[in-house]
Amino acid sequence: MASASPADHEQWRDKLTPEQFQVARLGGTERAFTGIYWDNKSKGTYRCVCCGSALFSSTTKYDSGSGWPSFWEGVNPEAITTVDDRSHGMVRTEIKCAKCDAHLGHVFNDGPNPTGLRYCVNSASLNFEPGQG
Repeated sequence: MASASPADHEQWRDKLTPEQFQVARLGGTERAFTGIYWDNKSKGTYRCVCCGSALFSSTTKYDSGSGWPSFWEGVNPEAITTVDDRSHGMVRTEIKCAKCDAHLGHVFNDGPNPTGLRYCVNSASLNFEPGQG
C-alpha cells in the first residue's frame, strides 16, 4: 500500500469513510469491540469495502472473543492473499483482498476446526450483504 500513488489515495479517499480508508488502504486497525460486524449474527456474505469481492461467509463466522469479526475460512482461497507482517515488534500474517490489495486484518493458527484458522478482520474493511451466506 505504501507504493500507491497520491492519485490512487485520492480515489480511495473519495470512495471510503475516513476509518475505512485508514484501515483498508493504510493498514490501520479499528479498536476491538467497536466495528459494526464483530457481533453480527445475520446470514450473508462479507465483501471487500473497496472492490466488492466476496471474502467471507456468515457460515464460517464464529465468536472468537477477540472483538473483531472472526472466520475459520474465506469463501475462496484465491480471494485472499497473505503477507508477512513484522510491524509493532510482532510477527504476524496479514490478510489482504487479492483483487485490490485492501488490508483486511490478520490470520492466526488458533481457530476452530475444521481449519484451525482465525481470520481476524476489521469491520471497516468489509461490507455485509444479507442473504444465504
